[in-house]
Amino acid sequence: QVQLVESGGGLVQTGGSLRLSCTASERIFSTNAMAWYRQAPGKQRELVAAITRGGSATNYTDSVKGRFAISRDNAKNALYLQMNSLKPEDTAVYYCNKRFYPDHWGQGTQVTVSS
Repeated sequence: QVQLVESGGGLVQTGGSLRLSCTASERIFSTNAMAWYRQAPGKQRELVAAITRGGSATNYTDSVKGRFAISRDNAKNALYLQMNSLKPEDTAVYYCNKRFYPDHWGQGTQVTVSS
């Protein structure tokens, strides 16, 4: 059964930092590039950052470049998102999933950045 569990969200002030974590079943994690997505109220879910299966390459949406860093630990089936210099527009529910053909979404973790 595919299972994705996100954690690490919270309420921070502008300029603060958070580190999100995601654990996934070995079946999904070991064979896929992974990504973080987010969905703000009233907006569509968007891709934030992605990382290849081996972790050697990453890419980011323009709005988070230089502030966010995605990483993975394949031994732990874990995905991370270090978020620095947070802005109010980063407020959203954050999800992890496969980079390509994401499905079976988890509950996500709420990130709220106050101004």
